[in-house]
Amino acid sequence: MDSRKDRNKKLYEELEGGREKGKLFARRPLENEPRRPDNGYEPEQTVYSQNDRYNGGGRPPEDPRNGKGKAPKPKKNKKRRKHPFLRFLVTLVVLLLVYSLGSFYAGKMFSKQGDFLSKQEKIEFNGFKNSDGSSNILLIGSDSRDGEAARADTIMVLQLDGPAKKPKLISFMRDTLVDIPGVGQTKLNASYAYGGAELVRKTLNHNFNVDCRYYTIVDFQSFEQVIDTLFPGGVAIDAEKDMSAYIDVPITAGPQKMDGHTLLQYARFRMDEEGDFGRVRRQQQVMNAVFGGMKNPLTLVKLPYAAGQVMGEAATDLPMSYLVKNTISIAKGAGGIDRLSVPVDNSWNYGYDANGGSVLVIDQEKNQQAIRNFWEK
Repeated sequence: MDSRKDRNKKLYEELEGGREKGKLFARRPLENEPRRPDNGYEPEQTVYSQNDRYNGGGRPPEDPRNGKGKAPKPKKNKKRRKHPFLRFLVTLVVLLLVYSLGSFYAGKMFSKQGDFLSKQEKIEFNGFKNSDGSSNILLIGSDSRDGEAARADTIMVLQLDGPAKKPKLISFMRDTLVDIPGVGQTKLNASYAYGGAELVRKTLNHNFNVDCRYYTIVDFQSFEQVIDTLFPGGVAIDAEKDMSAYIDVPITAGPQKMDGHTLLQYARFRMDEEGDFGRVRRQQQVMNAVFGGMKNPLTLVKLPYAAGQVMGEAATDLPMSYLVKNTISIAKGAGGIDRLSVPVDNSWNYGYDANGGSVLVIDQEKNQQAIRNFWEK
């Protein structure tokens, strides 16, 4: 029988052997504890915990910002997103702007402005905005020749930036009896002969409460040139009736395309039973046809050049910025413009002025109310 000493020795040897082979009762070495040498020399190794996963098993570098031994998160290289459609859109807008400005100044440079219109540009015009913030444009068509300030053949007021945000046009009949400031009672178109565009503005404001901020005076030759530039194939219009008396080109009734000269003759014709009433209606029809013709993309391409031509050939203080700002409103006019003729129906009677000339005696209050309603609707 083995002695107690022999049994303890044997048990110790079994425990030591089990520890080396990873069996039960083997003690896990402590962190940083050097391994015991076994059968020769074995260099000291450092044992780390399972969380030590940085740098191939080494300790994680300390973060100088917090000193907690945690590595900062690596920065991601964010690639800059590219927007090809946005770049294309910006490029297209820039090109259109450059083209429009270039075409506008080219049209203005090559225009053939007459001496009469050059003189008219020097006339003082003290225009004002309306109370609603809109800026009306006084349009005057003149048949003056050789620098002579004749009576206005056409008097219109165009509004582009009113509450409706679409073109609105008022035509004033030239034979309307009005009180011209500093002159007295006579026909409306006489105000242009007495004081140019500025006196026309004052007269409209005094009699109809209509004020204008800008003015444009176009002679008939300039009108023809602008129409032919915008519409080389002619303006589509439905002529009301056959016309031949006192015009250069006979016109037959029905749908057709008119060049600048023919369109002007159609707008000026008044040798029938309607007289000035028929002519004002046809002038508005012509304006509506011109706006409607802008639906054609080819016409829109030519619009900047034609606008420059108008600026060069017409007497005007209308800034280019105003036209650019109201481009959308002008485009809406392609679907039709709102029109009003003054005096309105059932608001006038025939009469005579101090010189015995036939005039339209109007109900001033009724016409002022009609104009207010027209702007607001």
